[in-house]
Amino acid sequence: MNKVFEEITELSLKRALFYPSAEIYGSLAGFYDYGSIGFRVKKKLEDYWRWFFLKSLGENFHEIQPSELMPEPVFKASGHLEHFEDPVVECSKCGFVERADQLLEGFLHMVFEGLSSEQLDELIKKHGLKCPECGGEFKRVFSKSLMFGFETRKGMVYLRPETAQGVFVDFKREFKANREKLPLGLAVVGKAFRNEISPRQALFRTKEFTQAELQVFFDPEDEKHEKFSTIEKEKARVVLASERDKGEQLLTAGELAGRGYFEKYVYYLFMMKKFYESLGLKELRFYEKNEEERAFYNKFHFDCEVFFKSFDSFREVAGLHYRTDYDLKNHEEHSKQSMEIFANGRKFVPHVIELSFGIDRTFFALLDKGFRKDGKRTWLSLPRQVAPFVAGVYPLVSKDGLDEKARQVYELLASEFDVFYDEKGSIGKRYARADEIGVLYGITIDYDTMKDGTVTIRDRDSTKQERVSISEIGQRIKRVFDSLYY
Repeated sequence: MNKVFEEITELSLKRALFYPSAEIYGSLAGFYDYGSIGFRVKKKLEDYWRWFFLKSLGENFHEIQPSELMPEPVFKASGHLEHFEDPVVECSKCGFVERADQLLEGFLHMVFEGLSSEQLDELIKKHGLKCPECGGEFKRVFSKSLMFGFETRKGMVYLRPETAQGVFVDFKREFKANREKLPLGLAVVGKAFRNEISPRQALFRTKEFTQAELQVFFDPEDEKHEKFSTIEKEKARVVLASERDKGEQLLTAGELAGRGYFEKYVYYLFMMKKFYESLGLKELRFYEKNEEERAFYNKFHFDCEVFFKSFDSFREVAGLHYRTDYDLKNHEEHSKQSMEIFANGRKFVPHVIELSFGIDRTFFALLDKGFRKDGKRTWLSLPRQVAPFVAGVYPLVSKDGLDEKARQVYELLASEFDVFYDEKGSIGKRYARADEIGVLYGITIDYDTMKDGTVTIRDRDSTKQERVSISEIGQRIKRVFDSLYY
């Protein structure tokens, strides 16, 4: 973390983007509230994700809303109760707790994900690592479950650590309701909960977070994608697990497909790339996890990583996972309910490609990418899709009828666009407040407006201004969004 991170978090507190939950009681690590402005940005991000992945990728893609609490058998079947844990170290003197792999990473600046507790223990001893808080010795590395569980009269229930399991247990009902057709995409946008050992870095590692996940169910004998030719020659920066010595490579979709990653999988990888690039997050790469690093249910696993100025490094914001038939087969075994379907002339259990997005991390990536500072001026250059407001409407002064005219302009626009009215303070201060939350335009009503019916439109990023008639404002704004789903 650096000065940019500190400036973004300070701005977030100042302008109600996000802030610690229950702050007046000292807050609790790993929990954050979205403020009035941050919630607008987050909701627009979620809605844009819905449009991009549910309306533009295929006709048989739908959103559902499973329960956030599910009974213990669900997570026994999924393997989370057995496997969903982190290696932990604890100081024998002051009780400081940290993930063992992240402790080593912080000291040695290398990645240690996937190592066993014994291996991590040996490395901590080999390098003589001490507690960063008090200098004390560490106890032996042990494993700690990341699940939040609750005792009920009918046994244990757990908060979901991912949204996917609700989709898997609902699959058969959704398949029948949606014309028994494959591929079938089922999405969930909602909360997940993990008992992170050491939550940190604001929204980046929390105990409660929002995921947007899409599970694509398909016939394992049909690995082709009908639109693959449209992206076959496009390139992406990738780090392959089997070729890490080569570092980043620029490979086409066709080249990836030629290396054993089938067309459907590669197609969705490039759709993830297109999604992030459409939000201006173009400095990204796909980092493949090897067998020791990836989740127990994945055959293929690429993390989508974006470069953060705040951390001066690439960080994971999303992942593309080929879960095979692992989940459906395990739920079939534990529930004694068949997960077979009849399609394409035969019976089989579908395979699954999972597109998993961290909404909070993507939100922070947009702040990181959009944060600008030039002298005394600070602004957020947020993309059009997620800007909290299209425009602010301002009377130059609150007298001589300018405020009444500004109200009329505001009401004219408010029926179609997210706009707000502000007459407090000097016009310069109003521009500055709007810039700091990423508002695209400032519309100022001045004395010339009263004479000729024109207003000044100011652009957030360039600060350039031009005169436009009141009757043309709506069309002018619509043209800005012509290339989007609006």
